[in-house]
Amino acid sequence: MSAEIRIVLVNTSHPGNIGGVARAMKNMKFSELHLVEPKKFPHIEADNRASGATDILEHAVVHETLEQAIADCHLVVGTSARGRHIPWPVVDPRELSSIVSSAGDKKIAVVFGREDRGLTNEELHLCHHHVHIPSNPDFSSLNLAAAVQVITYELRMAGLYREQAEEHKPQWGTDWDIDLAESADLERLFAHLEETLIDIDFLDPENPRQLMARLRRLYLRSVPDKVEVNILRGILTAMQKQLKD
Repeated sequence: MSAEIRIVLVNTSHPGNIGGVARAMKNMKFSELHLVEPKKFPHIEADNRASGATDILEHAVVHETLEQAIADCHLVVGTSARGRHIPWPVVDPRELSSIVSSAGDKKIAVVFGREDRGLTNEELHLCHHHVHIPSNPDFSSLNLAAAVQVITYELRMAGLYREQAEEHKPQWGTDWDIDLAESADLERLFAHLEETLIDIDFLDPENPRQLMARLRRLYLRSVPDKVEVNILRGILTAMQKQLKD
């Protein structure tokens, strides 16, 4: 699989779970681990649970915010175990592997939340897709390492199938002419969009309802490239200029 896949853990409570994730990643030949405000790291319990995958822990990158952890990624997928107030594009792990297989050499982040409550709505709003593992509804709780194992297994199998069939398989997706926008580009767009909507009195900051969340869903669903983001921001700038004239 040619895509650069990053596993991101947010605010992990138990260091042993970080070690378990490192082991699951190495089982499936993934190595890029990013941590957002882990409670305890580095830690001996993480090393013990890694059991031969301490090299992944040694190279793990620690961030203060999720925005920093995904800033240079072109596609961000957040794990979600429950329905949300605003429905978002949801895929299962096998569907996710198909999406990743068609992404070429792009940087992709798969984000896992806290052991007890997952990702917040605000964190999930940073993601293009949500991935849900369809476990037994009567016993649906998966520990963090197990969830990472399921998803990385599907990603690895998709990569192996693609490698084996590359010469005989039609090209998946489209060879795009422009690099996809990174997460940081999209966050600047959303901030600019919100500012402009307030300027034209379309968005009431005192009563925003779910407007920006729905607009995020709309734009993230389209996975815009860098030029498209620049065009949209150019339109917003022109609107703001007209208001000042």
